Amino acid sequence: MSRHDDPFDTAAATSEVKASYWYPDGETKDSATSAQTIPAELFTHLFCAFADLDAETNKVFIPLAHQVIFSTFTDTVMERNDQVKTLLSVGGRKANSHAFASMASKRPTRKKFIDSWIAIARSNGFHGLDLAWEYPKNETEMTAFGELVKELRAEVDAEHRRTSKPTLLLTAAVYYSSVYKTCTYPVKVMKDSLDWVNIIAYDFYDPESYPNFTVPTAGLHSFASNEGPTLSGDQGLRKWIEDGLPKKKAVFGFSYVGWAWTLLNDKNTGYDAPANGVAKHDDVADDGSINYDKIKKFIAQEKAATVYDSDVVGNYCSSELIWIGYDDTKSVVAKVRYAKKNCLLGYFAWNVGADDHTVLSSEASKAWAL
Repeated sequence: MSRHDDPFDTAAATSEVKASYWYPDGETKDSATSAQTIPAELFTHLFCAFADLDAETNKVFIPLAHQVIFSTFTDTVMERNDQVKTLLSVGGRKANSHAFASMASKRPTRKKFIDSWIAIARSNGFHGLDLAWEYPKNETEMTAFGELVKELRAEVDAEHRRTSKPTLLLTAAVYYSSVYKTCTYPVKVMKDSLDWVNIIAYDFYDPESYPNFTVPTAGLHSFASNEGPTLSGDQGLRKWIEDGLPKKKAVFGFSYVGWAWTLLNDKNTGYDAPANGVAKHDDVADDGSINYDKIKKFIAQEKAATVYDSDVVGNYCSSELIWIGYDDTKSVVAKVRYAKKNCLLGYFAWNVGADDHTVLSSEASKAWAL
C-alpha cells in the first residue's frame, strides 16, 4: 500500500490548507505573542517558527527560550481546534543560510539534520516538518536542497513504517518564483517529495534594500515603476507552474507585516514616490517592518490617508512623511480568491500574531469558504 492509500496518513488527508505561521518573538520586542491567542479554529494548519540548525553538530535544536512554549504548542492550539495540524518550521529569514548550505552538502550531515528534526518534532507533538531555508543561492545549493528534501521524504516514510505513527507532513517555504536569482529549484524532486510548498509571495521590497522610492511590497500583479515592472505573486506562481509544480501542491502566501518608508514629499504619496529609507516611528522596527495591528493603530491615531490599489492588489497609507505598504482586508480577500480560482491547495499567512485581533485571518477564512 502506498503512502497515499493509507487512511491513517496525515499527509494523504490534506485536501485544503488554510494556514499561518506563529512567530512568538514577533517582529519587534513588544510584539511577542502567546499561542493561547491564536484563533486556531480559523486554520487547518499552523507552523511553529522557528527551530534552528546548530552549525557545528548539524542537528536541529529549539532555542532555550522557546523550549517550553514549543513543547506545548500543539496541545495549546488543539484546545480550540482539535483538527488543526501543527508543523515545526526550521530556518527562516534570519537563519544562517550558510549553515544550511554546509549541512545539505553531504549525506552524513543531512542525515544528522533529518534524524534530529524528526525526533524533536515527535517528542514535542508536531504533525509535520517545514523546511524554511531562505534561500539556496546557487546551482550547487539547489542540488543539495533537492537531495535534502528527497532524503527527508525517505526518512519520514521509513519512520512511519517503523513506528506505525501517522506520516509526518513535509513542506517547504520557498521563494516567490521557482527561479532564485539565476538558479532554478529542483521542482520535480519537490513535487515527488513534499506534500506542498509555501510560496512566499511577499516581502518583494523593503526600505533598506530599496530606500529611494515606494513600491508594492507584496503585489499580486506588477506595477509599472520607473525602474521597470515590479515583482508580483502572480508572476512567481506562473513560473512555478510552468516549471512543473502541480497547482494542488502550491500554497499561496501573504503577509500581516507591512513596510514603512520615509517620503521626501508629503504631496507625492503613491507608488514610485521619492523616499529616503526606513521611516522613523515608535511602532516601526529598525528594518522598516511594522505589524498590521500597529498599522491600524497608526492610521487611526495619525488620521492617515489609505489607498487600496485593485490593479496591483495591495494597500498603502501615509501621514506626513511616513508611507506604509501592506495588505488589508481587501487585498487579503483578493489573494485568497485568487488562490481558490487558480485551484491551489490553499493559502498561508505570515504571521498570525501580527493580525489586528483576528480581522485578516477571519476574512481570509470566509473568502476561502465562498
